[in-house]
Amino acid sequence: MVQAVNTSSIFSIKDTEEFEKLTLQVFLFQSEKCGVYAKFLKYLNIDPISIKRVEDIPYLPVEFFKNHSITCSNLKPELIFTSSGTSGNVQSKHFVNKKAIYERSFKTCFEKFYGDIKEYTILALLPSYLERDGSSLIYMVDDLIRCSEKAQSGYYLHNHSDLFNALIKLQKSKSKTLLIGVTYALLDFAESHTLEFPELIVMETGGMKGKRKELIRGELHEILCCGFGVPTIHSEYGMTELLSQAYSKGGGEFHCPPWMQVAIRDTNDPLTLLEIGKVGGINIIDLANIDSCSFIATQDLGKLTGNNYFEVLGRFDNSDIRGCNLLV
Repeated sequence: MVQAVNTSSIFSIKDTEEFEKLTLQVFLFQSEKCGVYAKFLKYLNIDPISIKRVEDIPYLPVEFFKNHSITCSNLKPELIFTSSGTSGNVQSKHFVNKKAIYERSFKTCFEKFYGDIKEYTILALLPSYLERDGSSLIYMVDDLIRCSEKAQSGYYLHNHSDLFNALIKLQKSKSKTLLIGVTYALLDFAESHTLEFPELIVMETGGMKGKRKELIRGELHEILCCGFGVPTIHSEYGMTELLSQAYSKGGGEFHCPPWMQVAIRDTNDPLTLLEIGKVGGINIIDLANIDSCSFIATQDLGKLTGNNYFEVLGRFDNSDIRGCNLLV
């Protein structure tokens, strides 16, 4: 019987060697404990013991989260996250056995990219997410707002005037400020209000949600930069089926935390991985997904640009509109 992996070791990974060693341990654990993943490997005629390299680990198609319980435990989950989906489509469900793991993941990740959350005022413009239940993004933002301990931190649904006034006050007080918003809502705001707030971090997530025409990233970021008076636009990449996020501090190039890694698969041969610069399907290793499946073949298209850096270029034509950053 394979032993469970110590959660603390996941968030203390220091280098590639540690990541690879722990990834192989997680793979063996989940190949035994996650029933759906075990059956998937069996159908591929793969003996888990034969896998000696991270590059040879098979990735579970993300669609399995729609019709199966992807879990390593029979315990009642503490959280159930659901995808936004569209009318008539089946939602993905992510059963989270321990909410403390998710909280540790997003807090540790945020601090690695942006520093102490208590230094920030967090403003959120996320109408599509607030208007439904089961959003992992809202759970994360809720907690970041609480951790910021700033009176001005909070949500702005459609009240753009209040958001504008709050930003003006924060600029005058020279407060460190992060505005995270669904893309179409940020565009709506930028078209009706103009700021010159170069110190502001504007982070977009979630795309257009069918509310507006899709824009190429360069055009979108130019509009937002002009509207908010910032030099660059940050982005967050996450999804219902993951417990970790990648962040971009500009130009749409995302970077992963040490316990998360991206690989690109051949769209015609899903078991073949592509080299840096080649466009294909995005595969993700998320070791924070210790109690479900850490090896996910997403429906997103992208390419690697360097050491654990990647770009998201779109989605497969037959995939759902997803709750993650999909700027085409």
